[in-house]
Amino acid sequence: MIGIRAVALACVLLAAACTTVPFDSGVPVAPSTPFDFSGRVFVSFDGRAFSSALRWQHASGRDEIWLSSPAGQALAHIVDSGDGAVLTAADQRQYRAASVESLTRRALGWELPVANLKYWVRGDIAPGSAPGAVVRGDDQRIARLEQGGWRVALTYYAAQEYDGLPRRLELAGASHEIRLVIDTWRGVASPP
Repeated sequence: MIGIRAVALACVLLAAACTTVPFDSGVPVAPSTPFDFSGRVFVSFDGRAFSSALRWQHASGRDEIWLSSPAGQALAHIVDSGDGAVLTAADQRQYRAASVESLTRRALGWELPVANLKYWVRGDIAPGSAPGAVVRGDDQRIARLEQGGWRVALTYYAAQEYDGLPRRLELAGASHEIRLVIDTWRGVASPP
């Protein structure tokens, strides 16, 4: 009898550790909180694939994203400000749109969800739309979430590396998948 109770208790505890929790009402990261990182992006869309190095600088009201080849050749430079978004391609052609999402969809063939991603890359929930589900790891950081039509899985640096910020994000949308690997965070604690 004790053995059955112990197994049942272990199952309940295990289920609770892996459970999906409702929207966390904690205060999200302020949109003006700046960040700067370099990494790599891999995209699968319409039976095609895209990969590049990536650098993203975020400041209050402005985002700049550079996509470049492994050799450092510029593929695209994206600027998002209060006036809309502009993408300058390698051939210097410019594309303009009201948002980075519509701009990248039109110019690159896939959508980069910057409006929400600027929160997700910091391990936070984007304000404005409640997520469908949030799964937290043992350390209480977000491991998976669903928000804005995307399923997002996050893995993190250790707490002593880059302040424990995300290292990798895997996004799955309706029509494509994005994997973002962050190699270097600037302005936060660096690895020992």
